[in-house]
Amino acid sequence: MTVRTEQPSSRIDDGIGESALRPDGIAKLKGEFEYAQDQWVEGMLWGATTRSPHPHARILSIDVAPALAIGGVHAVLTADDVPGRASFGLEHPDQPVLAKEMVNFWGEPVAIVAAEDDATARRAAAAVVVEYERLEPLTDPEDADLRDEVFQRMRIRRGDQSASGSVVVEGFYEVGMQDQAPLGTEAGLAVPDGHGGVDLYATSQFVHADHEQVVASLGLRPEQVRAHPTGIGGAFGAREDVNLHIHLCLLALHTSQPVKMVYHRSESFTGHVHRHPARMWYRHEADEDGNLVRVRAKVLIDGGAYASTTAAVLANACYFAVGPYNCESVSVDGVGTRTNNPPCGAMRGFGAVQVCFAHEAQMDRLADALGMDPLELRRKNALESGDSMPTTGQVIETPLPTVEVIDSLAAMPIPEESERAGLPGGSGLTTEEHHVVRGIGYAVGIKNLGFSEGFDDFAQARVLLTPGGAIVETAAIEVGQGLVTILAQIVRSSMGVSSVEVRHVDTSKIDSAGSTSASRQTQMSGGATLEASSRLRARILEHFAGDDLNDEGVWRDGELVVPMSRVTEDKWEETVTFRHPPTSPPDGDGQGVVHADFALAAHRAVVDVDPELGLVTVVRVDTAQDVGKALNPQSVVGQIEGGIMQGVGLAIMEELILDHGVIRNPNFTDYLLPTILDAPDVEALLIEKEGSWGPFGAKGVGEPPTISSTAAVAAAIRNATGRAINRVPVRPQDIAL
Repeated sequence: MTVRTEQPSSRIDDGIGESALRPDGIAKLKGEFEYAQDQWVEGMLWGATTRSPHPHARILSIDVAPALAIGGVHAVLTADDVPGRASFGLEHPDQPVLAKEMVNFWGEPVAIVAAEDDATARRAAAAVVVEYERLEPLTDPEDADLRDEVFQRMRIRRGDQSASGSVVVEGFYEVGMQDQAPLGTEAGLAVPDGHGGVDLYATSQFVHADHEQVVASLGLRPEQVRAHPTGIGGAFGAREDVNLHIHLCLLALHTSQPVKMVYHRSESFTGHVHRHPARMWYRHEADEDGNLVRVRAKVLIDGGAYASTTAAVLANACYFAVGPYNCESVSVDGVGTRTNNPPCGAMRGFGAVQVCFAHEAQMDRLADALGMDPLELRRKNALESGDSMPTTGQVIETPLPTVEVIDSLAAMPIPEESERAGLPGGSGLTTEEHHVVRGIGYAVGIKNLGFSEGFDDFAQARVLLTPGGAIVETAAIEVGQGLVTILAQIVRSSMGVSSVEVRHVDTSKIDSAGSTSASRQTQMSGGATLEASSRLRARILEHFAGDDLNDEGVWRDGELVVPMSRVTEDKWEETVTFRHPPTSPPDGDGQGVVHADFALAAHRAVVDVDPELGLVTVVRVDTAQDVGKALNPQSVVGQIEGGIMQGVGLAIMEELILDHGVIRNPNFTDYLLPTILDAPDVEALLIEKEGSWGPFGAKGVGEPPTISSTAAVAAAIRNATGRAINRVPVRPQDIAL
């Protein structure tokens, strides 16, 4: 039957390029969204952890009897109760599920408890008696390097190593240990299935990687464990590594009851990895015209007690040690050390943040030595498509609009000095206005998108067409970045249907989507979703001999030929595994096609400083960012604003303070985070030069806002004070005259 009606519009509301509303937004705003901390099932127990009070010690004995004697305690487990592999790790399984002979960092888990309520579980965990022989902790990464206590060494050599320039600047730089500080702490629920298996619902950025590690330690078959995506209150890298996942499953299987665990805030600071602190030495050499001739760098990062992703973070730091600048002669040496400090791993920017602070300080020092405008120096040396990466030698074949990003930022108006966001020191009249000095600083950062070095990076997605609309099934984790919105927009635009639901499914129902990290999910899971929905649309049109599809059904020559109710009588689904362009491991000199894509951003920070008291107010941070194609402009701007806040935090206040391996500020009273009162004004320009393989030309946008915003704020403080500012976060004593 043919029904003549109005020709369908080619435009889909809330499709690509529109700022579609988030489907989870209202529930989160009203407090109705279920996070991992909110999970509850009938008859569940509560779990708690006994942790080491020492950063390094030998375990002489563990007595669980006092804990078991407490009423309501159902289980107390130690390392001897782990039935499978005794250790775990995202890249190397070197971290014990529960410490047995030795503890290697403050807060390392030694025993786990299940009890009828949270308070009882924590009281029982505290009642476990552990006898330790304290050992001297290794906490200085330079000492660790000398002792060859290292996870990874990195060597990059490119070009003529004897090249030299007539203008030379050197510098030593340091970055403190930053915490991801997600508002939601680690939490989860494990439910035994009654047949020897278990379902796990826990905070995660990568459920398939969790699944592999849990299966190995439980000694079960893969199909016996199902890891489910769940609601997460922030991640930023803290959720890539396993923490309570195996513990929950062990307790649930041992007691044959569901077990829930929620870390308290102080416990969260020991329960996840942190940003690697770094020490860096740089030497830049240029000719008299400002052309970079040679860059040498030494990068030392502290990986803490266990490997996590230290090798990959170190590699990234070394790959981007020169920044987005041409240079034909490069020498970079990197070391990732093993210490008794808290383990470090993934955090937004993944090594690029640390080196950006250093290489941008160097570019400012070089500009000063040359008597050149700092932006002109960057523009003169800017990488563009067709150039070779200064470290790996890889030819950049994807769009990289470095000059346009710099010029766009430079063209943005600078606020008048009379425009103040508030005096340094806040509202307590600590600072008088005539003491305030304004500073302006710039920085440009670059980072890879997606996994690198030959890693088989892929994401699977499934798209179904049902009577209620389209459904996307994925294991990609929504950590607050808006992925559910983007995947729905992709399907609306590619299939032509307006009703789209995104469903997160467990590891038994779909293959991996990879980690929600490396600014990759929009390109990877978005790419899989686009290909699946496009294939599905093509199959439907071919089957019904149509030339268009929308909510009403299949169309041909402007006429509705098959209503949607008839189309969906059949089962329609398409599953796609998407891979980005291939990469390869580097050779012995760090050379090769190491990365699949790149993105960059430039930042300009304006600060007000009281040099006498060392107080700073960040007035505004403006940015121009290479985004490929903004699939949801408002979501992109939200990512930029949030990323800048983390960059500002690292620049002026955020640092975990370690005292011989012990965290002295594991709380939100003493670990300072920027609040809305500290938030600078932000203007963001989205530079859209469509990428070569992301859906609709999109690039990942999550990390560039953090990479160069820290360096820009530090540069602005340097400009205001004339001080070297070679460490972040910048402390009052670094400024005060």
